[in-house]
Formats: sequence, C-alpha cells, structure tokens
Amino acid sequence: MLLQLPTEKIPIQEISIDKNIKLFIKREDLVHPQISGNKYWKLFYNINNYLSQNPEKPYIITFGGAFSNHISAVSAVGNLSGISTLGIIRGEELKDKWRDNPTLVFAKRNGMNLKFITREEYRNKEKLSEFLQHEFPDALIIPEGGTSEDAVQGVKMMLNNDTKDFDYLCTAVGTGGTIAGISKFCEENQKVIGFKVVDDSSLENKISELTLKRNFDLIDSSFGGYGKIKDENIRFINDFKEKYGIPLEPIYTGKMMQKVFQLIDEEYFPENSKILCFHTGGLQGIEGANLLLEKQNRNLII
Repeated sequence: MLLQLPTEKIPIQEISIDKNIKLFIKREDLVHPQISGNKYWKLFYNINNYLSQNPEKPYIITFGGAFSNHISAVSAVGNLSGISTLGIIRGEELKDKWRDNPTLVFAKRNGMNLKFITREEYRNKEKLSEFLQHEFPDALIIPEGGTSEDAVQGVKMMLNNDTKDFDYLCTAVGTGGTIAGISKFCEENQKVIGFKVVDDSSLENKISELTLKRNFDLIDSSFGGYGKIKDENIRFINDFKEKYGIPLEPIYTGKMMQKVFQLIDEEYFPENSKILCFHTGGLQGIEGANLLLEKQNRNLII
C-alpha cells in the first residue's frame, strides 16, 4: 500500500499571545493517527518510490533509540502496507526489557523485528548499513530519523498556499531532514529557524548539503541535552496544553515552543512578525517519558 496524501486539510491554529506578534502552529501531528507529523512526510517518497520498483519481497530496515518516533512510524507503515520491517535498536541492555517500553511494544505489535546492538556498534551505522544491504539486497534501508533526499522532497508537502504569508518558519531539528525540506522549498522572503535539540556540530553542514540554501538559522533548544527533560519543560508543556488545547511532547516540539516563547519575550522577532511553528508530532513518546518521570517521582506530562 502506497502512502496517500491526506484528504483533509492540516489545520493552522493561532496561539494567542499578549504581544504585537502573530504566532501560529501547523498541526502536522494530525496528519495520521500512527505515522505522526514530519515522519509521515519523510517516509512518503522513501516508501512510495521503493514500492514503485515492485520488489519481490519488500523489506524495510531502519535504526532508532528506545523511544524513537521514527521506529514507531516505520513499524506502522510496515503493518499498514503488509511489508516486513526490521528495527536496529540502540542499546543492547534493552533486549530483555523491551516489554517495559511502550514504543518498542507498539513496534512489535506492528510486526517489526527488533535487533538490539551496543551503542558502540550503533555509532558505526554506515558500515552496518553496508553489511545489511549486502545481506538483504532488495531491502530499503532508511537512515536514523529518515533523513535523505527523498525525505527532503516529502517535507515539501508541509508547505502550501497557507504557509506562504509567514515571515518565520520554525521547526525542531534532530537529524536535519525537516528543516532542510522547509528551507529548500519555502518562499524566498521567508526566514527558517531550526530549534536544535541535539548537540551535533555537523548539523549545519548536513542541512546545507540537503537544502543548498542559507536561509536558516539554528538555535540551541536542547535544555541540557537530547532526551533530557527538565521540570521547566514539563511545566511549559502542561501549561501550553491547558491554555491552548494542544499537546506537545518533551523532546522536540515541546522544547521548540518553549524556546519560541523565550525568544518572543527577548524581542528576538520584530514587531508585526508572523511566525509559523510546525508541530512535528511524536506524541507517542509521552507515555515513555512519563514512565521515566514516574520512576524519578517527578511531575508527569498531562
């Protein structure tokens, strides 16, 4: 089964703030109930181009961590499309603990096979990909996070006539594919801001190679490191949902929106600016985050 374009329009909601600035969020988290947000678009051409080649025994292999949105999304694609999938999971210690992990349980229910490897092995994913491609020559091997030329092309779908009138386009940045697509296909007068949630000094070059433009800035929004959740993050996410009725997860969009509010308070954006933030989904990660927070006797994400 090929991935289809959504039949309903993705809503853009205004976030009412007491400033001379207009703030909006595009609800890409609503694009599909299981293949959430930017993951849908990053997989769109990866999957469809692969299936258009009519592989005899379609097989998808990819990589991710314990609570990976990408692993969750690829497993759902496999289940919906009737394609076998293999997830290479970072962390050998998870081999006997995956049943305690809601993301991995979801992936297994979708029929994904899981292979757990050490963090050292995981760091050498390029060599591992070459080995896997040799072992499974007809397989589609998708990199961690799904970032590729096909992914960048898919992200173009997040932009349309409704996004043309904004001065700033904002997205969280993990592997760089989403910001590269927004940067590459946005209007010439638009400024793109990437809210970096990882400490990766190579990201700017990676993004530049994919977009071939320099219309973007990267702003550190890691709040202590990738996957780290501070009490201030939880408070912001819960207050945001209570005030605006929009759920945020704590690794990507939650941190982005918190940083956007900080920048607005610091008068980073000129008066009368129109800002559009992309909600890139990943809400499946909240359950796993709350399990960890509960063990630490901390407040939960509502």
